[in-house]
Amino acid sequence: MTDTAVLDWLLDSDPTLRWQVERDLAGAPEEVWRATRARIPREGHGAQLLAHQDPDGQWAGGAFFPAGWENEDHSDEAGQPYTATTWTLTTLREWGTDAAALAGTGDKLTAARWEYDDLPYWDGEVDVCINAMTLANGAWLGRDMSALAAWFGEHQLPDGGWNCEWVEGSTRSSFHSTINAVRGLLAYEQLTGDDATAEVRHRGEEYLLERRLRYRLSTGEVVGPWVGIGVYPFRAPFTAVKAVDHFTQAAVHDGRRPDPRIGEAIEGVRADRQPDGRWLQEHRFEGRVWFPLDVDPGEPSRWVTFFAQRALDIWDA
Repeated sequence: MTDTAVLDWLLDSDPTLRWQVERDLAGAPEEVWRATRARIPREGHGAQLLAHQDPDGQWAGGAFFPAGWENEDHSDEAGQPYTATTWTLTTLREWGTDAAALAGTGDKLTAARWEYDDLPYWDGEVDVCINAMTLANGAWLGRDMSALAAWFGEHQLPDGGWNCEWVEGSTRSSFHSTINAVRGLLAYEQLTGDDATAEVRHRGEEYLLERRLRYRLSTGEVVGPWVGIGVYPFRAPFTAVKAVDHFTQAAVHDGRRPDPRIGEAIEGVRADRQPDGRWLQEHRFEGRVWFPLDVDPGEPSRWVTFFAQRALDIWDA
């Protein structure tokens, strides 16, 4: 359980995080955390992101990349940009922003097009990770996303997972693509109450569970150095805190205990807790942002601490 000093530190935060701490760690009454969540569009980080929205409903003039990005020289810029529409919508949704604060956005984005093949925005494109965000974002904004939800079953690979490189011929799943797919499917189910995708999601989760969220099935080797880190924002890659957050939240949604095969990953996250009860930011995904969403690597992170502690509380219970 979170000690009082750490809990007070977590509560001393932007409404985007504070309401979740109140609900999931502090046990605050529903009227308290709902009142905090209602502040997101009016103040702090939520209001800042909303203020950057373009009149046409997009952000930075583009679907996945800012307008003109692919035609500009970015040789001096590290990473990809995170300012365009899909990334910004995902952030606002995951923060718990009321969809009413984006009234009209869903309709406006019917005119938006993907940078890939000029495809209609709400139809998705070919990238698994992009489609996972779009599926959840569309459901959040009240769009009928059933066609894109079905896309995931149609593009699930024989081993149970997904790979964004399927369009290039890849037939082996990726940890990165698969965690994003199952997160998007879970969010879709939570937002719509439609469990038609649950079987597809469970099969994707099984791909990761068979590998205990860490290992190659073929050799038993750790799949990569990124599997053990705690970082926020999550962005696209598979990381430890992102994974244990998903699997504990999925267990709650499914009404069952977390699968014991996540135990090693859970204990790895627990081992990263500092003596003062907090977790550090361990990495940064470089790229253009509207403003920093968390602290620099090496500093105690409220977001990483929240996600790690919530997962441990569910597991330990």
